[in-house]
Amino acid sequence: MLFRKNMDRYCAHCQFAGRVDDETMICQYYGVVPCEHHCRRFRYDALKRVPGRAKPKEFEKFDRQDFSL
Repeated sequence: MLFRKNMDRYCAHCQFAGRVDDETMICQYYGVVPCEHHCRRFRYDALKRVPGRAKPKEFEKFDRQDFSL
Protein backbone atom coordinates (compact mmCIF):
# COMPACT_ATOMS: atom_id res chain seq x y z
CA MET A 1 0.00 0.00 0.00
CA LEU A 2 2.98 2.32 0.29
CA PHE A 3 3.45 2.71 -3.46
CA ARG A 4 -0.07 2.06 -4.76
CA LYS A 5 -1.02 3.55 -8.12
CA ASN A 6 -4.45 4.94 -7.24
CA MET A 7 -3.63 7.00 -4.17
CA ASP A 8 -5.05 10.32 -3.03
CA ARG A 9 -3.07 13.15 -4.59
CA TYR A 10 -3.05 15.57 -1.63
CA CYS A 11 -0.39 18.15 -0.79
CA ALA A 12 0.13 16.33 2.49
CA HIS A 13 2.00 13.63 0.48
CA CYS A 14 3.71 15.84 -2.11
CA GLN A 15 7.46 16.44 -2.34
CA PHE A 16 6.92 20.11 -3.24
CA ALA A 17 4.92 20.91 -0.08
CA GLY A 18 5.99 21.40 3.52
CA ARG A 19 3.79 21.31 6.61
CA VAL A 20 3.03 24.63 8.32
CA ASP A 21 0.55 23.26 10.87
CA ASP A 22 -2.05 20.47 11.07
CA GLU A 23 -4.33 21.98 8.43
CA THR A 24 -2.09 23.95 6.04
CA MET A 25 0.88 23.29 3.80
CA ILE A 26 3.23 25.61 1.94
CA CYS A 27 3.74 24.69 -1.70
CA GLN A 28 6.69 25.74 -3.87
CA TYR A 29 4.30 26.65 -6.69
CA TYR A 30 1.04 27.77 -5.04
CA GLY A 31 2.10 29.16 -1.65
CA VAL A 32 -0.01 28.44 1.43
CA VAL A 33 -2.70 25.84 0.69
CA PRO A 34 -4.88 23.45 2.73
CA CYS A 35 -3.65 19.86 3.21
CA GLU A 36 -6.42 18.54 0.92
CA HIS A 37 -5.29 20.72 -1.99
CA HIS A 38 -4.16 18.92 -5.15
CA CYS A 39 -2.65 20.04 -8.43
CA ARG A 40 -1.06 18.64 -11.59
CA ARG A 41 2.50 19.09 -10.23
CA PHE A 42 1.96 16.43 -7.57
CA ARG A 43 4.97 14.16 -6.90
CA TYR A 44 4.54 11.47 -4.26
CA ASP A 45 6.97 11.52 -1.34
CA ALA A 46 6.77 8.25 0.62
CA LEU A 47 8.50 9.76 3.66
CA LYS A 48 5.63 12.20 4.25
CA ARG A 49 3.06 9.45 4.57
CA VAL A 50 2.04 8.62 8.15
CA PRO A 51 0.94 4.97 8.34
CA GLY A 52 -2.00 3.90 10.47
CA ARG A 53 -1.49 2.15 13.78
CA ALA A 54 -1.27 -1.62 13.79
CA LYS A 55 -4.02 -3.52 15.54
CA PRO A 56 -3.01 -4.76 18.99
CA LYS A 57 -2.44 -8.50 19.25
CA GLU A 58 -5.06 -10.53 21.07
CA PHE A 59 -3.10 -12.83 23.34
CA GLU A 60 -6.16 -13.85 25.34
CA LYS A 61 -6.98 -16.58 22.81
CA PHE A 62 -3.64 -18.33 23.52
CA ASP A 63 -2.82 -20.31 26.63
CA ARG A 64 0.48 -20.96 28.38
CA GLN A 65 1.20 -24.16 26.41
CA ASP A 66 1.30 -22.24 23.14
CA PHE A 67 4.37 -20.33 24.34
CA SER A 68 6.35 -23.26 25.76
CA LEU A 69 8.87 -25.43 23.96
